[in-house]
Amino acid sequence: MIQYDEKIYFYLLIIIPVIVVLFLLLLVWKKRTQKKFANTDLLKRLTPNRSYNKGGIKLVVFILALALLIIGLVNPKIGTKLETVKREGVDIVFAVDVSKSMLAEDIAPNRLEKAKRLVSEIINQLASDRIGIIAYAGQAYPQLPITTDYGAAKMFLQSMNTDMLTSQGTAIDQAIELATTYYDDAEQTNRVLFIISDGEDHSEGSTIDAVEDAADEGIIIYTIGVGKEKGAPIPIKRNGILESLKKDSQGETVITKLNESVLVDIASEGDGQYIDGSNTDAAVEFIKEELLKMDKKEFEAKQFAEYKDQFQWFIGGALLLLFLDIFILDRKTSWLKKLNLFNEKRNE
Repeated sequence: MIQYDEKIYFYLLIIIPVIVVLFLLLLVWKKRTQKKFANTDLLKRLTPNRSYNKGGIKLVVFILALALLIIGLVNPKIGTKLETVKREGVDIVFAVDVSKSMLAEDIAPNRLEKAKRLVSEIINQLASDRIGIIAYAGQAYPQLPITTDYGAAKMFLQSMNTDMLTSQGTAIDQAIELATTYYDDAEQTNRVLFIISDGEDHSEGSTIDAVEDAADEGIIIYTIGVGKEKGAPIPIKRNGILESLKKDSQGETVITKLNESVLVDIASEGDGQYIDGSNTDAAVEFIKEELLKMDKKEFEAKQFAEYKDQFQWFIGGALLLLFLDIFILDRKTSWLKKLNLFNEKRNE
């Protein structure tokens, strides 16, 4: 397991291609200037000991040293000891609506991105709870099983989009049914399901049945609404550029609206509450307080308990390369010249 102390220093790697470009431009300028001064044969006679290859070698050595120095600043750490630790928490599953209606931009930047931000902010408030993620549209798909790896959860969360499921629609009942399979601990006193959606449901008849079945298994269902009741069209974009708006079979522009009543009914039947997701901070704070009230279940989890700094190896390698760079001169080295490593023997 690897951790990084200061990931922001990775941005310094952008300097490397800039240096390469500047070096190539410098070579072009030098060649043009030399041609104005003298032809190639005359230059070779005037500078018989000048190496035409060591400039590139010095550049490679310098770039490698710079890259190692930057990685050293990032300070990668390697986990050296895996321990089983006791943790207390609640099992939480997030069911995120990824249907096309979630592309509506009545809430910035759009409903889906807002939903992902809400889930990410909730995860930031958790300490030792186990979490899972489900994506659903016309069908439900297990995105991430129950885990304590919050980093992996955020990675999977950010990869979610409206194209990941071919079956379109909004089948909340399937998401709830799939969520019931996530809770693998029969002794867990509190199981929580958060449904983040705009409330459009194409399976209303069976959704309440699914909610009741989940409630019988002790699952508390909270719903988070994203979107506006006045609605908005569904943009169809390619490479971030708006091409058209989604239309129905009659050629009319589809207006998708937040259906709070469906989400309120689901939360009510699921012994939870409906939460307005338009204000991220308020929604996250409310959820944090609700989770704190719940009884925690103790469970075991494996995690790396000790991490050792590795920056010294990279800094040491960088200093060694910079030291070697001092001895790489632009002129030919006499003993290397005899070996002709760089094919620099002049034709007599």
